[in-house]
Amino acid sequence: MSLSTRLEGSVKAGLALLAVAALATSLNRAAHTDEGAANWISYFTNLSNLLGAGVLLTGGLALLRVTRPVPDLLRGAATLYLVITGAVYWTLLAGTIDANTIIWANDVVHGVMPAVFLADWLLRPPLRRISWTRSLPWLAFPLLYLAYSLLRGPSAGWYPYDFLDPREPGGYGHVATWSVIITLAFTVMASLLVLYANARSRSGGSGIGERDGRDRELRTT
Repeated sequence: MSLSTRLEGSVKAGLALLAVAALATSLNRAAHTDEGAANWISYFTNLSNLLGAGVLLTGGLALLRVTRPVPDLLRGAATLYLVITGAVYWTLLAGTIDANTIIWANDVVHGVMPAVFLADWLLRPPLRRISWTRSLPWLAFPLLYLAYSLLRGPSAGWYPYDFLDPREPGGYGHVATWSVIITLAFTVMASLLVLYANARSRSGGSGIGERDGRDRELRTT
């Protein structure tokens, strides 16, 4: 195992633990405010970061030869969800933070983690091609999340985001419009991730140099 591989594995594991710390901090705040733990876990941001932290930690430990590598399809799903999380936050929600927001934790889950996963996908594309049909299940979770949010909202009296709240001006028409827009964003981003991965797979490039055979097999998040 090369020094660069050990360093990469350690950095990824460390970033995963940073994400866990950020999530734990925001959960503790939610549990001691009116938001509550049930609403905390109902944010797409927190769900995608929980997945991302698990994928990143496992990938880091895999590079250290502690665990098996993360499957590319799971890694792609985490990348998609976190990139969209970051994009939606910085374009639509960044101005909505309040006095209860823990700034460093907010920056980790909306900035650091999306950037890390996107950079890793670009620098470490999958070794094997990903078919379009195999990537389609990536869209299942966002659609299930949409249904969950709309079904839970009336009983909880709470919606995670204004664009999913039918009590906002425009009602369900407003929600439907934004749901279509964000679903298209997921679809386009998933397509771009697959296109990039397959283009790099055809070219045979790793993006950051040569490694021994074992390290290439462990090339993952």
